Amino acid sequence: MDNTIKSEKYIQDRVNEQIHWYSTMSKRNQRMYKLLKTIEIVFAALIPFLVTFVSSGFSSIKVIVGILGISITIISSLLALYRFQENWLEFRTTAESLKREKFLFLARVNIYNSDNALPLFVQRVEDLMSKENTRWLHNMTKKAYESKSSCKEQ
Repeated sequence: MDNTIKSEKYIQDRVNEQIHWYSTMSKRNQRMYKLLKTIEIVFAALIPFLVTFVSSGFSSIKVIVGILGISITIISSLLALYRFQENWLEFRTTAESLKREKFLFLARVNIYNSDNALPLFVQRVEDLMSKENTRWLHNMTKKAYESKSSCKEQ
């Protein structure tokens, strides 16, 4: 029984699948970051404008300004908690790095111009994904620790 992995199968089943996953997650995080950041900016810009109407007798303006302020705080907290911008950039970087390795391997350039190309390719691809997973776990652990610390302080 031949246990060696075939390059086409590895590229199709592992590399292309991971490139697709990282690209999809990058796009999703980019959309969420830009959406929340845009709302945050618009709400922040509305507050000084609306404050000018407070002295004009519009009592509901105070409530609206308060709601906008609370909304900005919530959005800012969500951006910090879920790290949409950081995830977008990290996932995009990993997807592009995987694409680069794939094309270098397929073109048999540099280090992939040898009989040992496939094992080296597999090792480098798996290392890229492992490093990204380690970064993600570190960031999630750090976020959980910071969240617990801030709860204890209150």
